[in-house]
Amino acid sequence: MRAPSGARATSVEITSDSVQRGDVIQIGGQPCRVADLIQLPAGAKRLLFETGEALTIHTRSRLIALRLMGKW
Repeated sequence: MRAPSGARATSVEITSDSVQRGDVIQIGGQPCRVADLIQLPAGAKRLLFETGEALTIHTRSRLIALRLMGKW
């Protein structure tokens, strides 16, 4: 996955509260970019990836993602 010209990617810890569209999470060795988020009961979220796959994370889930930061 390529970053737009001038953008900087940084590793961040994400939770169901902090995950954002565009975050890239490595699952099974494959980078998966979050395309959409669906709010679920009890603070959980379903992450929908550009590939069509989905992952549900709960309030106690902690993952590391790459997040593109603005131009520097």
